[in-house]
Amino acid sequence: MKKVLFLGMLSLGLFASAQQTANRFFYEMTYKPKKAVDSLDKEMMVLDITKDKSLYRDYMSVSQDSIMKASIEKMQKSGTFDPDFQKKMKQPKISYQIIKEYPSMKIQYVEMIMNMMKPMYISYTEDLPLAWKIQNESEKIGEYNTQKATLEYGGRKWTAWFSTDIPFQDGPYKFKGLPGLIVKIQDDGNNYSWVLKGNKKVEDFKEKTYAEELAGLGTPQDLSKEKFYKTFNAYKKDPFGSMRQFLTPDVMKQKMPGTNKTMGDYIKENEKQLDKLYNGTDNPIELNSL
Repeated sequence: MKKVLFLGMLSLGLFASAQQTANRFFYEMTYKPKKAVDSLDKEMMVLDITKDKSLYRDYMSVSQDSIMKASIEKMQKSGTFDPDFQKKMKQPKISYQIIKEYPSMKIQYVEMIMNMMKPMYISYTEDLPLAWKIQNESEKIGEYNTQKATLEYGGRKWTAWFSTDIPFQDGPYKFKGLPGLIVKIQDDGNNYSWVLKGNKKVEDFKEKTYAEELAGLGTPQDLSKEKFYKTFNAYKKDPFGSMRQFLTPDVMKQKMPGTNKTMGDYIKENEKQLDKLYNGTDNPIELNSL
């Protein structure tokens, strides 16, 4: 969430979301952001499975809910912006979410963009049959008895280990369709891998985080895949493009309440953060994505 919206968001009401029980699976994702650099990054991702869908996203956005709620409520009460708010919050490294509908297993790929000072979700939906080849080889991974399967997808060759002890035909990212939950998967070039690190039952599960509810983020606008990437790629080049007409010199000079920084300072800081988030990798999971 961008600082430029915080003061405006303080006046927004929360949008109630349905509560239900979810099975939460924690995956450690290890990945190589840059093709020419051998260093690897790690990020904890979660796959939340309910009776009618699964939701895959960066755990950072979920884990900070209580901190954000306390900070926002404090700012609402005081009526001023907390200059240390950003220091309390960590920026997720992965911006997208992936929803799989049950039982169809259609996939919805979701990103957030800014549209005329308001955040909104855009997405594309696809049927994605995956041509798995199940092997006879088995392996014990942690506490799980797993079986091997291979796949060619997105310009990469993948090896997965799934467990029929966990009766969900699901897994991290877009991977699905095996007769059990994927416990481990990696490509043959060691660019991306996911390993299941644990799970728990989440009572009163909310699909949206506190930040998403506060921002009023509703149902994603579903586009064709081509239009989605055209829209999102343009957004990544200039995340504040739709807001430029409102960011007049006078507005940019205004001080943020309770700080010594101007609106222009905050815009520049956010531009750097968003550039790192969206353009910090040239090695996508799907090499043939649009």
